[in-house]
Amino acid sequence: MTIEESDLPGVGKKHVVDIGDEELIIVTHNTGKREVFRRGDPDADSEKLYELSDDLARTVGTILEGAYFQPIEAEKQETTLPGGLLLEWYEIPPGSPLAGETIETTDIGGQTGVTVVAIERGGDTVESPGPDTTLQEGDTLVVIGTDEQCDAFEELLAGGT
Repeated sequence: MTIEESDLPGVGKKHVVDIGDEELIIVTHNTGKREVFRRGDPDADSEKLYELSDDLARTVGTILEGAYFQPIEAEKQETTLPGGLLLEWYEIPPGSPLAGETIETTDIGGQTGVTVVAIERGGDTVESPGPDTTLQEGDTLVVIGTDEQCDAFEELLAGGT
């Protein structure tokens, strides 16, 4: 998949995403408004699909990103953020040394460098969990960090040091 970015002076930015047989074109206006177009081939005219306000575009983006629901079972989900940071989801497996401990007692940040930004637990989300939050088997931790920090967290999650 290729993504081309170009400036639109006085308007904003344009991103062209190759999605196989078609291109998806997203114009982000300086005002925050987004326009989404579809183009069958590079020589064809674009067809406008949607126009979204800034707030609506951000909400739709977080849904597409998987912030509300992760549709596939996986031990590790990741999203790359600007600056090379990763936003990843990790489930605490049975027998993990983190289960039953608090964020503070495990010293997750000190040992690995990642920050726990949310915990998905039984259909609920604990946003910005505090250091006294107890971790449980089956919790899905949403963490942010570099690739190396996330690798260190994955090792800690599995019982390594």
